[in-house]
Amino acid sequence: MMVIGLWSQALFADPVIRVSNEGSVQRYIGDKVLIFQDSDQTVTPAELLASSALFQRSETAVPNLGVSNHVNWIKFTVYNDADYAQLVLTITNPTVAEITLFTLYNGERDSTSISERDTYDNRDYNHQFYAFDLHVAKGDSIVCLLRLKSSTQLLVPLSIRSSETVVRELAGFDFRSGTYIGLMVAMLLYNLFLYVSARDRHYLAYVHYIFWVAIAQITVLGYFGRMFQGVPISSSYVLAFVGAMSGIASVIFVKSFLSTKDYGKKINFLLNLIIAGDLLAIAVLLFGAPTMSYEVVNFVAGVGSFIVLAVGYVIYRKGNHSARLFLVAWGIFLGSVIVFVLKDYGILEYSLFTVHAVQIGSSIEALLLSFALGDKINIYRKQKEESQLKAIEIAKENERLIREQNVVLERRVEERTHALKESNDSLQQTLTHLKETQSQLVEAEKMASLGQLTAGVAHEINNPINFVTSNVAPLKRDVGMVWDAMEEVERIALADDVPADEKRRRIEAYKEDIDAEYLKTEIDFLLKGMHEGATRTAEIVKSLRIFSRVDEDSLKFADINEGLESTLVILNSVIKEGVTVVKELGELPLVECYPGKLNQVFLNIITNGIYAINKKFEGKPGGILEIKTTVDKEHAYISIRDNGVGMPDEVKEKIFEPFFTTKEVGEGTGLGMSIVYNTIRKHQGEIKVESTVGEGVAFLIIIPLNQHIQ
Repeated sequence: MMVIGLWSQALFADPVIRVSNEGSVQRYIGDKVLIFQDSDQTVTPAELLASSALFQRSETAVPNLGVSNHVNWIKFTVYNDADYAQLVLTITNPTVAEITLFTLYNGERDSTSISERDTYDNRDYNHQFYAFDLHVAKGDSIVCLLRLKSSTQLLVPLSIRSSETVVRELAGFDFRSGTYIGLMVAMLLYNLFLYVSARDRHYLAYVHYIFWVAIAQITVLGYFGRMFQGVPISSSYVLAFVGAMSGIASVIFVKSFLSTKDYGKKINFLLNLIIAGDLLAIAVLLFGAPTMSYEVVNFVAGVGSFIVLAVGYVIYRKGNHSARLFLVAWGIFLGSVIVFVLKDYGILEYSLFTVHAVQIGSSIEALLLSFALGDKINIYRKQKEESQLKAIEIAKENERLIREQNVVLERRVEERTHALKESNDSLQQTLTHLKETQSQLVEAEKMASLGQLTAGVAHEINNPINFVTSNVAPLKRDVGMVWDAMEEVERIALADDVPADEKRRRIEAYKEDIDAEYLKTEIDFLLKGMHEGATRTAEIVKSLRIFSRVDEDSLKFADINEGLESTLVILNSVIKEGVTVVKELGELPLVECYPGKLNQVFLNIITNGIYAINKKFEGKPGGILEIKTTVDKEHAYISIRDNGVGMPDEVKEKIFEPFFTTKEVGEGTGLGMSIVYNTIRKHQGEIKVESTVGEGVAFLIIIPLNQHIQ
């Protein structure tokens, strides 16, 4: 067995650690070293190897250098009086950011640097603990100088052992850590399985909590850097982040498990303060201050643990029996954290128990909380069963009452049925009469519209017909002159005794006499006028045919734009001078509809718009009627807007009511807009109205491209 001792300073200038084969006790050597914290970072290793004036003697077996950005130096001399030619210097703290070993042996200087970001191939031992081989012959001494950097609590558990002892120690540490990690993974998977099976959110919150607690401890144990070798992330960043996340996960689980929302806003407010503190730590970390973030996490964890304990106690006193086991579990975990912290501050001795206190406490807590969660679910299940039994009893009682009421109701129903049957017969006769009256009124409205348009259509057709008939007499006269000219030319051409030049002269003289050029121009003009009159007559007839479709009672695919155009042609005589019609007809597909009924809709709306414009402008210029069509994937949109007198809101709300009209007596039946509304509903469409008094009215008709009528 190798043993470490301290030689007298009379033999050596600095404290000397003597390694020999005698004895059986082995412990940390921190109380046998010199310590110096360089805040200016100006001293060189050579200066520190040459002199120990800046150093102070360590008083603890495991030096605690605190949390700072200083460069920390540890100096000591090792004298090898054992049979081992190779000794191993170990620092069993994986959270140190960087350690560099400077040695002075037989007058030669050497250095070895290990950083947490390096791959483990550069280390003497493939482990997260820092280990350095010291090649010193028996009977020789070596001066060692360590430079350490860390952004977290810097504890330096120094040991000098043989390589066989180090390997056994590292294997033992991995076994203990693996047992803890395996237990936490088993608890995580078990509760995750329960969540998948039961779909209870408490299990999900618990899984979330176990995950972050396990990740935090894995990071503390150094396995994060071991699993992700070479990743350029400092352990201080990871420790601060996972510490904050485990705090947040803890509060989320506490809220879920204890149902804190049922116990007042103050309790939730206190727990939310913990979350806010952890979020602040993450924010500080993102701004590149891992040391400050780590301190915030520790402070929030310390204060938050007591807050959670107090919250659990208050809720337990209020009758939540599930909080009892929670208090036991959380108390054990809090105790383990206190032990771990007291170890960090040197109040408790650095040992296997104090080093692994949090792992032990969190393992016991995980088991107890899992039991508590299962007990809570059992309580919920029992309460649910009791509520179901009460519900069944209430249902049976209700069923009995319903049976009794049914007897009374059946008798009353028979009496009411007889009375309703008599009323129904009377109502049926009244309904039949109303339907007949409604049909007559609708037909009357159509006839009124038709009568209103008859004179205009007759006038529109009469104009081009008159244009044709007035051109017939002059055309007949001109054609007669053409025939006379042909006979005169034939007579001159057949005269044998007249020379050719004389014939040509006589023909030219005759053409001048009848003014042949003008005759030709006049005939072309008359024929063109007659062609235009006939074409205009054909267009009017076509529009009238389109407008008054005989197939309006059956669904057809029709061109909406064509229906609007035909309606405008029919209403041409109604549109007085000074009214400008603006058309923006988009490219529409054929729409499945009742074409004749839609034309009636367009007619009624446009007629009302023209009436409003004429009422406002009284024949003067300025009236505008805008008609626009657009389409999307499912609907066609028809917008009809006028700048007439408009209407107030109280009128707009009634325009679709039967018999409602603002026109003078004799100018309308009040059924036009009612027919519009019912027709749009029949098309499974929608009509929207916007109006401003004095500015006009805008109608938007929305029609599905395809009718899906059952």
